Parts: sequence; structure tokens; C-alpha cells
Amino acid sequence: MMKSNNTLTPSTGRNGSYSWLVIALVRALIVILCVMTAVFFLIRIVPGDPAKMILGEYSTPEALKSMHHTLGLDLPVWEQFVRFVQTLFTQGDTGNSIVTGISARELIAERAPVTLLLIALASALAIVISLLLATLAATNKDKLLDHLIRIFPTITLGMPIFWVGILLILLLSVRLHWFPVGGVGEGWTGTLYSLTLPAITVAFSQIPTLVRSLRAQMLEVLESDFVVTLKAARIPNRVILFKHVLRNSALPTLMLLGVNISYLIGGTLVVEQVFGIKGIGSLLFTSISKRDFPVIQGIALYCAISVVIISLLVEILSWWLDPRTKGKQ
Repeated sequence: MMKSNNTLTPSTGRNGSYSWLVIALVRALIVILCVMTAVFFLIRIVPGDPAKMILGEYSTPEALKSMHHTLGLDLPVWEQFVRFVQTLFTQGDTGNSIVTGISARELIAERAPVTLLLIALASALAIVISLLLATLAATNKDKLLDHLIRIFPTITLGMPIFWVGILLILLLSVRLHWFPVGGVGEGWTGTLYSLTLPAITVAFSQIPTLVRSLRAQMLEVLESDFVVTLKAARIPNRVILFKHVLRNSALPTLMLLGVNISYLIGGTLVVEQVFGIKGIGSLLFTSISKRDFPVIQGIALYCAISVVIISLLVEILSWWLDPRTKGKQ
């Protein structure tokens, strides 16, 4: 008597999907815990005394001792870490700012909308421009346009993101007056307009790798047997390109974008300084200069959580597009 082939194994079916999702969530939690621990201890290795930053260079030893006690810096490191973890899990915060006394969560939440909008705009520009350039390069293989597009990533990859921002400011803002030099405009229109040039700058850091990856995948798909069959069936090239080639080529590039999302967020924080945008980036650099432990820890932790969540969503989306990739990221 033949056995049924519908029996679900541990790695297939609904149970397999749930187990894969649980493993992905556990892995994300482990990454967040590792980042939380690393941020706490690494920031205390950096030279500098927060109490002296607050009281000044000529503060007395007694005043420094009192400030250390007030800030809890006179406690053993392990006890400071325990307090940090307790505050994080009970209040969802890393503590009050040493400089202003305001909750780190409130300070970050106040600056987050501008930074998140800049990240979203930069991601959208990077995806659209990469799709356009990769499609033009793949459909014009070994022609002049293909060579020009392939040279572009090589040049831009060697340029620091802050240098790209300065060049774009000099060209598009100072000389051509197309965009404001810096700051954030008023209202949705003014905000989007003022963030366009910073978003282009951040997108420059992602476009080279995305274009090269997508072009390579599209060329591979264009040379596959099923595309040859579609062409023989007189299917319009436009339909073949957008309905079949792009869909089958997008998955590796999507996974690459998920891997590079941490670089995109880090680049955004740097670009905010170049363009004078009062977002999380400017808050981070100010907190570093003043040794404001809670705020630095909060920014690092929230950025890490954002990267983990976005990477997890990309992994889920990749599995949805192609279930064979489940657990392979």
C-alpha cells in the first residue's frame, strides 16, 4: 500500500514556516542583545569623563565625586550594566540625558521623523535609479551606454559619502541654485524639497552595488532558456522585461539591499551633519562630544533594532517571492 505524499516534514509546510520564523526572530533578538552589550561596554572604554564635561575642566575633586555619585558612575561596571538593562526592559529607555536631564527616548523621538523620512526617500531613490540604470545596461550589453553605466559604480564607490554631499552642494546648490544648501524647510513640500539633495547623496552610497548586482542577474535571466522561448513565441520585449526578467532578477538585489541597510542608516547620520539637518545624526555627534552615555546608547540601540527589523522584513519578503530561499539568508 502506497504512503501518502502529503505528510508534512519538519522543514516543510506550515510547521516548517513557523519554525523558520521563530528561528529568524530568535536570531534577531540575539543580535539586539549583543549590540546592547557591546554599546554599553565599548562607550566606557573611550577616554573622557562625563562629569568633567558637565562641570568643566577646573572642577574640584569633591564636585566630580558628587557628580559621579549623582550619575551612578561610581558604581561597579557590572552594577551599572544591570541598571541599564532594567531601565531598558521596564521603561523602553536607556535613561535620562546626562546633559539635559531629558529622557533619551524623548530626545530621539523628537529627531526621528526627519531621519526616517530621509532614509525612506534615499531608499526609494536608490531603488528607482538602480532599476533604471541596471535595465539600460542589461538591455544594451557591451554597448557604449552599458560601459558608461558600469564605469559609474567604480567611480562612486571610491568616494566618501560626505565628500559626495559637499560636491553636490557646490554644484546643485551654490552654483545652480536648484536645492537649498542645508536645513529643513517648512511643511511637507518644503521638507521633501530640502531633503531631496541629502537623499540623493545617501542613495549614491547604495546605487553602485545595487546596479552591479541587478545588471548581472538580469543578464543571466535574459540568457536563460525560458526567455528564449518567450521571444520565440513573439511575446513583446517590454512584457518579457518587466513581467519576467525583472521579477526573477530582483530577489538577489533585494537581499543585498537588506544587507546594506545598516550602511544606509549610517550614511544618513553622516549626511545630516553635512547638510545641517537636525535629525538623529546631529544628536548623535553632539552626544558623543559631550559623552552623553544614555543618548548614545539609545541611538545605537534603536538603530540596531531598526536594522534587524528591516533585515527580517526583507528576509520574509524574499521567502514570499521565492520559498526556496527560506532560511538561506
